Amino acid sequence: MNKIYLDNAATTPLSEEVIDAMVETMKMNFGNPSSTHSFGQEAKILIENVRRQVADYLHVTPAEIIFTSCGTESNNMIIKSAVEHLGVQRIISSPLEHKCVSESILDMKNRKGVEVNYIRPNEKGDIDLAKLEQLLKVSDKKTLVSLMHANNEIGNITDIKKVAELCKANGAIFHSDTVQTMAHMELDFSDIQVDFASCSAHKFHGPKGIGFAFIRKSSGLKGIITGGPQERSLRAGTENVAGIVGLGKALELSLNNLQAYTDHMQEIKNYAIEKLAEAVPGIKFNGRSSEKEGSLYTVLSALLPYKNPLIGLQLDMKGIAISQGSACSSGASKPSMVMMMVLSEEEMEHCTPLRISFSHLTTKKDIDALAEALQEISKDFVIENTNVEHR
Repeated sequence: MNKIYLDNAATTPLSEEVIDAMVETMKMNFGNPSSTHSFGQEAKILIENVRRQVADYLHVTPAEIIFTSCGTESNNMIIKSAVEHLGVQRIISSPLEHKCVSESILDMKNRKGVEVNYIRPNEKGDIDLAKLEQLLKVSDKKTLVSLMHANNEIGNITDIKKVAELCKANGAIFHSDTVQTMAHMELDFSDIQVDFASCSAHKFHGPKGIGFAFIRKSSGLKGIITGGPQERSLRAGTENVAGIVGLGKALELSLNNLQAYTDHMQEIKNYAIEKLAEAVPGIKFNGRSSEKEGSLYTVLSALLPYKNPLIGLQLDMKGIAISQGSACSSGASKPSMVMMMVLSEEEMEHCTPLRISFSHLTTKKDIDALAEALQEISKDFVIENTNVEHR
């Protein structure tokens, strides 16, 4: 069976060049970066080279890049330390955030008594920035705003530059989960005044188990993992040297090919919209997923006009890997919070969401196979109403 992978928002396959760079590092640079002898210092140089590479991409200083295990760790560290060490008493966020953000916020609410305000998105999944500004103005409490750059399920892009401007104007701190956009978009944090951001290398063909946090200098943020001076004392523990090198190589490949990859995936996404509409009459697309403006080119969120909770398994049996939502919510007995926000009750009851996510390796033949498989599966379902409206 020719297997097809269409779940790149969950993780991406490692590039061969990344594997080669990591293997070479594991063979030749096994020293502890904290050691003062040559073995350790050679490993330390590799880490600092990647740190400068990441800083150059984001137009920040190397000291503002802190290597972590992943975006989840970065988001936990930022949110919890902001409460513990920066005196944050209120957090403004939305129901669309990744679980590592939403659960960190809930933890701070339950354990530290932090006030939490949520901005409910509209039916397209957009965050009302006027509502954000209103919330920022109604309280003098020290406030952290946490809003993701691009949603991992529907692909909606939030104008984080505008959010940052609103936060600065009202004395708030701004954190953005940028896991889905890092290395997929040009990001200039000298222009976008975000205070904190996060990254996972495995979202752009790097290894799992490595990421970084961007922490604006002079923020006062402190680490939550203690026991050593590594990473400017913000993240104790021996660094994952091979992982960091892999992150650097994956970032290099992504940025060197950014326009070509962007054009390819946007073309594939447009093709998928067209082919799926032909294969499954009544199919709809969630959020701004089917729109070029305001939507990330890597993600397409579809809504099948019938209820089929086994769709993921059926496609997998046909050799097609796909998701019905966030990988961190897979196996859950109820729909994700994102779907609950953008779908009507009728759609939730009678329709089936699918998340199709692309990489530069995705081909039109992959999309043809998906369309054919969905067309075959759909024959087993009676579509009583193809005019179900989004709420």
